[in-house]
Amino acid sequence: MHGTQNTLCKHGFDPSLISDLPPFRALSVEDIGTILEHSARVVVSSGGSFFYEGDDADRFFLLLDGYVRVVRITEHGEQIVALHIAAGQLFGIAKALSRNTYPATAEAARDCLALSWPTSLWDTFGRDYPGFLTETYRIVGFRVGEMNDRIVEMATLHVEQRIANALLRLVNQAGKATEHGIEIDFPITRRDVSEMTGTTLHTVSRLLSAWESEGLVISGRRKIIVSQPHLLMERASATHQ
Repeated sequence: MHGTQNTLCKHGFDPSLISDLPPFRALSVEDIGTILEHSARVVVSSGGSFFYEGDDADRFFLLLDGYVRVVRITEHGEQIVALHIAAGQLFGIAKALSRNTYPATAEAARDCLALSWPTSLWDTFGRDYPGFLTETYRIVGFRVGEMNDRIVEMATLHVEQRIANALLRLVNQAGKATEHGIEIDFPITRRDVSEMTGTTLHTVSRLLSAWESEGLVISGRRKIIVSQPHLLMERASATHQ
């Protein structure tokens, strides 16, 4: 009857609630419960950080609620938003990249709840639960692909296309339907968009204001709603001379 037990971990958390998430989907509920016994509960308020670029990678995390903004600092000291991580995903997995330090800063885009484990357990989990690493490296592959797509965009697309693509990605990752359109479901500023697209705050502000006057978007303080996704898709794919 091992599959029918409703066992809670030390946080009062039911392991079956995350059994469909990578990297746990290949594991039994009992194995997940054992893994959870080694975890710590972490709460980070919006704007706070789980860790900073260059810190010793002493823990890895599973995001249960909220969104994490992954931030890199260039050699010139400029901040770049590399990607966003949604609930249900691992992050801080420097060990999977054969690193001893975190390659980026993990900021809470809104209030976040996560579980964390000591990085010292990474090899143990990989040895004892083969499905754990299989799913984890699938995540790594997806993120590397996403980053490569971003690099190609930066090198080949006009700035208007880059900004349109960035907003559409956020709508796909964190879109919430409202009466006015699809709202990005965490606080986001025009500066955030500029850091995602490698362009200036002035350019982002000018474009968003123009799109707002055309009815494509609604942008307010720390909020962006895409009112006409199909028209924004046209801007994302438009060619420029």
